[in-house]
Amino acid sequence: MKDRRDDGDHPRNPLRIMIWGLAAFALLLPLIAMQFTSEVDWDAADFVVFGVMLLVVCGGYELATLMTGNGAYRLAAGIALLGAFLLTWMNLAVGIIGSENNPANLIYFVMLLGTAIGAFIVRFGPRGMARVMFATAVAQGLIAVIVLVVGWGYTFVLTGFFVFVWLASAQLFRKAAEELSASQDE
Repeated sequence: MKDRRDDGDHPRNPLRIMIWGLAAFALLLPLIAMQFTSEVDWDAADFVVFGVMLLVVCGGYELATLMTGNGAYRLAAGIALLGAFLLTWMNLAVGIIGSENNPANLIYFVMLLGTAIGAFIVRFGPRGMARVMFATAVAQGLIAVIVLVVGWGYTFVLTGFFVFVWLASAQLFRKAAEELSASQDE
């Protein structure tokens, strides 16, 4: 089997159907749960927001797979997008600093906006993306320190998880940059 689409221009992504299928299932899951329990009570706005989040993450991954066939780059992009999705979802659902209504939680959205702006500035190149993801890890850690110093609570376990996610993505982007550099030297 060839590793190209029929037109030969873009690398094939064998996970494509699974990713979009999981997204569709994730969107249907609350609807199914609502049939069996009153604990899940989503309205139309909840479904729209969650659907848009899934569309952005899956669409972003589609774009990453169109950019390159490099496995490390694809994995790095997938990890970064999944991390951003989880951080956003948790922040909207229950909040990370106090409740979801605490305006201090906006700092996480500002951090993710900074990450997106950084990605555009480096034009999604693997070397630049490694730096952007490292900066995101540092920013996430600084937020945890600020939250502790200001007395808003403790977020170190959750922060540790996300710092790990951003650093893993950074390392994979760095690996993709090295692979790209090595292939250009040949």
